[in-house]
Amino acid sequence: MLATVLTASAALLAAPAAGLLGYRQAKRALSAKRLRITTPNGIDEAGFVRIGGIDQWVSVRGEDLANPVILEILGGPGASNQIFAPRTRAWERHFTVVRWDMRGAGHTFAAGGPAGQGELSLDQLYRDALEVTEHLRARLGVAKLLLVANSMGTVLGLRLARNHPELYSAYVGTDQNVVAGGRERTAYEGLLARLEAAGKMKELATVKALGAKTHWSAQERDLYNKLVVTTDPLSYDTMKTVVVRSLWFSPLHTLRGLRAYLKAMQFSAPLAAEAATVDEWAEGTVFDLPFFVIQGAEDVLTPPEPARRLFADVTAPVKKFALIEDAGHFASFRRPARFLDLLLTEVRPVITATPVATG
Repeated sequence: MLATVLTASAALLAAPAAGLLGYRQAKRALSAKRLRITTPNGIDEAGFVRIGGIDQWVSVRGEDLANPVILEILGGPGASNQIFAPRTRAWERHFTVVRWDMRGAGHTFAAGGPAGQGELSLDQLYRDALEVTEHLRARLGVAKLLLVANSMGTVLGLRLARNHPELYSAYVGTDQNVVAGGRERTAYEGLLARLEAAGKMKELATVKALGAKTHWSAQERDLYNKLVVTTDPLSYDTMKTVVVRSLWFSPLHTLRGLRAYLKAMQFSAPLAAEAATVDEWAEGTVFDLPFFVIQGAEDVLTPPEPARRLFADVTAPVKKFALIEDAGHFASFRRPARFLDLLLTEVRPVITATPVATG
């Protein structure tokens, strides 16, 4: 989804003006300074780890190694969460945050290119995730990781949590995808309603024609996602002010790295078609670990209503559903302080049995 909407930023990457480059450099320098970790028991490691037969980028950051370890599962597909590090800096005071650029994403794609990614499938990503988990357990000396999956990454996250409660202390899904084997149509019907209300009859006819198809091409899926985002003011604002700005001002990416970031999402696009066939109910709603869903209250791409229906059918030792107001898709990155507050008040006490004062 991101690749379609972010294509608009490609013009900036192609021939940026000198003044814009200077402003970008100043912003990057400030962010880099804020990202420094200097605490005695902190960690700031980033580099390639041999996972699934290829070198994959793993970043580990936190101010205290005694804190719980978060393993993020990125969405997109192929959209690295590394660009959001400045926005989520406060998370690292309470958690060790691991951001893994899986095959087909971020620095992993940039280093190996299309030919160096090997098999690109949900099954392979699942196997890779288990290898990353074992690497982190050994490297950090922890028994379990806290799974935090966003957007399309929740497809993979649910499978990991469902099948391996011995490896993960809890599951947190945000921008929770619910596909239901293709039966889920809340986001689609919401788009139809917005197009009709806006009098966009041509686009309305196009989307109705898409709805009559069993399978969409990559181009049709791109068009649908673009219309979902651009017809909703909050979603469009989030793309511009949160996602595009995080990408453009990332202190962790050169201009060449930004181009690779966009190419990675285009390369990984076939994963979306595979994910569109997933049936969460058929795969199982019994989870032997705490289960949390934190959703943007106004998300039109992965609406809260289907996520709430799935949540209602989940059996877990502890479960909690929470909404973040004034947030749509990318809720955790648009409202990182509120997301952290929920992690501290709802999740961390469950996985550590220790209340945390949020201050």
